Amino acid sequence: MVCRITTFAFEGVEAQPVDVQVQLTGGQPAFNIVGLGDKAVTESRERVRAALAALGLAMPPKRVIVNLAPADLPKEGSHYDLAIALSILAIMGVIPPDMLEGHAAIGELSLDGRLGETLGVLPAAMAAEALDLKLICPAPCGGEAAWAGGSVLAAPSLIALINHFTGRAVIGPPAAGVLAEPPMGPDLRDVKGQEGAKRVLEIAAAGGHNLLFCGPPGSGKSMLAQRLPGLLPPLSARELLEVSQIQSIAGLLERGRLSRTRPFRAPHHSASMAALVGGGIKAKPGEVSLAHHGILFLDELPEFPAHVLDSLRQPLEEGEAVVARANRHVRYPARFQLVAAMNPCRCGGGPGAAACTKGPKCAQTYQSRLSGPFLDRIDLYYDTPPVTAVDLALPPAAEGTAEVKARVLKARDIQTERFGEITSDQRRPVNADAPTGDIERLAAPDAPGAALLADAAVKLQLTARGYHRVLKVARTIADLDGATGVRRLHIAEALTYRRRAPGQAEGVQADALAR
Repeated sequence: MVCRITTFAFEGVEAQPVDVQVQLTGGQPAFNIVGLGDKAVTESRERVRAALAALGLAMPPKRVIVNLAPADLPKEGSHYDLAIALSILAIMGVIPPDMLEGHAAIGELSLDGRLGETLGVLPAAMAAEALDLKLICPAPCGGEAAWAGGSVLAAPSLIALINHFTGRAVIGPPAAGVLAEPPMGPDLRDVKGQEGAKRVLEIAAAGGHNLLFCGPPGSGKSMLAQRLPGLLPPLSARELLEVSQIQSIAGLLERGRLSRTRPFRAPHHSASMAALVGGGIKAKPGEVSLAHHGILFLDELPEFPAHVLDSLRQPLEEGEAVVARANRHVRYPARFQLVAAMNPCRCGGGPGAAACTKGPKCAQTYQSRLSGPFLDRIDLYYDTPPVTAVDLALPPAAEGTAEVKARVLKARDIQTERFGEITSDQRRPVNADAPTGDIERLAAPDAPGAALLADAAVKLQLTARGYHRVLKVARTIADLDGATGVRRLHIAEALTYRRRAPGQAEGVQADALAR
């Protein structure tokens, strides 16, 4: 006789069904788990044995074989405990074996038989709902699992499940977790001066463009970046589900509390490639995936190791992070908006005491840490000037986050109508993510604008990627203006935010635009 129940193995944010099969055979008493499990799965034997002992039950004096099928799929983590324990209870006759039909289970057992909080419950609940299975999970994760919309059984302990399946005390369905209210973020009105930087921030928010601020210390680069989330629309229902699945895998959902606020991740410049892109022993999601449908802010950009920054090139283009292993590839969604800040040189490059005393060579050496292909993926580049005492003495700006956000939302509505909802490849309905063919058609400039762009493409040495990114920025500027077509002034403004190619003189860009 074989008793079985379904559980799940995780490949990225995808939950793959695993058939847990338990059989009692003759021979010396033993408890074996097979099916390509890692150390945590192997240790499940002791947790299950101790949990049964806490209930006054002993393992059968036979050879117990637990098979996790398919056997060639790697199994990682402690969430297999509950499925193994329930199958053993069924084969022992403690609970009716037929009661496990139509169920899936996920959860970690403590030594006293209680069920502890488990990672990945939301993706597992969605997979169970797709398979028309009722998910059994720990009580602390019930609110998270209920968001999937399927049938959920959230139990505090193993004895509670035994009482439920034997009809002594039925466990009711859990309520979905609370949808957290968006916090009050910092207001753009607090930033004094930097009107040009605010304009660039508005364009970045409206079109989802990557942005790089370059300026001396204290010029407000970080302040501006921290106010970008307040300009963005809340997560849509589909985006919320995608972001919450990643947060569930990473253990960032507290008691099933979901939030429609877009993620804002700001890793330190000492972060490794695995921390930023994803990886490690169990191929966990990195910062780029935790920032999915949100913002990844990299402060002190040149201080990041060059190979770490270059590892962002594929996620920026493809919208996903791929962690390669010898026997598999793990994919995590990573469609984020990159915002970065840097000083002109290592000395700071500001006025007064912060002024650089080493000449232009210092700035050239410092900025050369950033590769050309990486910088080519930056849509907007802006030099933030120093903030003077006169700027700080000015009264608060007339426009704050609320006023700018209204224009951003209006431009986003135009783009949603243009591109539709999120497509199957998770592209956002924003100009920055538009395919090349679409943007050439939708952002085709008028004749003066086309002539300006053609001339600037030669003088500014624009790559093909840079050419199309200028069109995307110009399309966003036109959307903010409410214009149906892209005109010369939109192209001209977009070109002013394009970083000069290495080795160009300071006046080349201005000369190109003047013509």
